[in-house]
Amino acid sequence: MYSIRAKGFTLVELMTVIGIVAIMAAIAFPNFTSTMRSNRVATSSNELLATLALARSEAVRSGGGGVCASDNGTGCSGDDWNAGWIVWTDGNGNRVKDGDEPVIRYVEGNPKLLVTSSTGTMTFDVRGRIREGEQTIDITPDDAKPDDEDIFKRCVYISPTGQTRVAKESCP
Repeated sequence: MYSIRAKGFTLVELMTVIGIVAIMAAIAFPNFTSTMRSNRVATSSNELLATLALARSEAVRSGGGGVCASDNGTGCSGDDWNAGWIVWTDGNGNRVKDGDEPVIRYVEGNPKLLVTSSTGTMTFDVRGRIREGEQTIDITPDDAKPDDEDIFKRCVYISPTGQTRVAKESCP
């Protein structure tokens, strides 16, 4: 005589597995959130470094270039870097984005980050030096608390010679 046995999982086994997965997700979610915050800041700081390098190389190539805060991608808009920034060729060397000067790159800001700088515009001369002197740009998550570790914060330093570097800290 043949025994017919049903194959599959019982309801108790299925509920046990679902409970275990739920507990593991509850433990992993806070760690995942902090990883996302850190990656968001790192990505934005790397994008800013690439933008500054492009502006500097464009200045050496064409006689002048700049980076400025921009909320629309076509012109400079003051000191608010949160909306985004542009790179342009400063053909006439007046350190201002004029209407006829081409925009080379526009980077849209991330709404979950706070990007602050001491100036809204940074220009480079034909030798690749920054005309405004040493500058810093601070990148911080928008939900950062004063007692958060600096691992979530980045400071982009631009030396007077135009060299850039990033540090895992708040700007002084």
